[in-house]
Amino acid sequence: MPKILKGVKGLTNDMKMPEIIEKGILRAKYDLSVYKDGTIRFDATNAPLTHFKPVEIGVSVGKLVQLGYCCDVYGNPLTSPDQICELKIQDVVIPIKCAEYFVRVANFLDELLVKVYGLQPYYNVKSVEDLVGHLVVGLAPHTSVGILGRIIGFTSLNVCYAHPVWHSAKRRDCDGDEDALMLALDTFLNFSRKYLPAQIGGIMDAPLLLISVVNPREVQRQAHDFDVAAAYPLEFYEKTFERVEAKHVSPLIDLIEYRLGTEAQFEGFRFTVPVSNINMGVEESAYKRFKTMVEKLNGQLALAEKIEAVDARKVALKVLTRHFIRDIAGNLRAFSTQGFRCKSCNKRFRRIPLRGKCLQCGGELTLTVYRGGIEKYLEAAEHIIKKYGLPKYYAQRVALVKDEINSLFESRKPKQISLTDFA
Repeated sequence: MPKILKGVKGLTNDMKMPEIIEKGILRAKYDLSVYKDGTIRFDATNAPLTHFKPVEIGVSVGKLVQLGYCCDVYGNPLTSPDQICELKIQDVVIPIKCAEYFVRVANFLDELLVKVYGLQPYYNVKSVEDLVGHLVVGLAPHTSVGILGRIIGFTSLNVCYAHPVWHSAKRRDCDGDEDALMLALDTFLNFSRKYLPAQIGGIMDAPLLLISVVNPREVQRQAHDFDVAAAYPLEFYEKTFERVEAKHVSPLIDLIEYRLGTEAQFEGFRFTVPVSNINMGVEESAYKRFKTMVEKLNGQLALAEKIEAVDARKVALKVLTRHFIRDIAGNLRAFSTQGFRCKSCNKRFRRIPLRGKCLQCGGELTLTVYRGGIEKYLEAAEHIIKKYGLPKYYAQRVALVKDEINSLFESRKPKQISLTDFA
């Protein structure tokens, strides 16, 4: 038995339906965490990949041949680990950390099948190599549709290498977002819509639907602009001297868009610049390494200042207008319309009851939105306005918001007066 078995204080789904306790015990045995819908997930940063070498993903040539990789990108029989292969649209290369976690998940699922459902084990996994060929489900935040994929290898980087069309099927444009991966059997066996919270947004981030076959015509438009050419024509370079807009020269380049509706939309992709090893990139995204939003902002602006093609002032203005000001104003609005929560039983109230305590258990009530949540970006907003000399309008707008926050929170105790003050 596990030394520690954690549970929850209450259920948030409409029917107050729990899963069987055996699942919790087995997850604790394998040190696994569970999501609100009953699934086990591993988050990984997206990275696009169209070609690889067997040696780069730690899988033998023989195993890849069994998975359908009979030839390299040039049509030659696959016999060497150094040959370049074209990645199939629904195949993924997962982080080695994810693979090690999935070994534990697979063992949990097998023991669940045997001890709870009285069935035979399915995975029989002893090492990460045993995961090759097994199916996973990819799911992006704020969506409700999982995309089926197949594990074909591993990377030392903390990224999920997959075809840009596959990432785009998750409603992503391959720009480094972090999505979740789940073993397919876990999704089918343990997910239940009845576990999802009853409040608004409760069904988000849950695999309510599953796309088993990805159709390139139905993915995000950004993936259609993906360049799959083997070389650029001379005319393209000549147009660059004329500073022609990209939309006027794109017909000169082989894009996925021009292959839609044909067999060529699935395979036959090429590249212009080969790499020595796909694992030689940054191991972990700086966005994930930095803990606070201020650190992430400073890193973004420092990078913008180093790149000649980027105007750091415009970047700062976009961050201010599209993120900070909206977030501050939204949190301020949330504070003024917030409800109250019981510290004991977690029951929520729209307004404070007349007795000042929880009507259900008599517990103490507390706020659900705090001052810190409103002010967390205020100092950073003021800093970038001053550093980059942004228009006074934004400085005044932030100042007005700051005054409003102070009027809400700073106590204004009445001055003690006496009758002599009226003499």
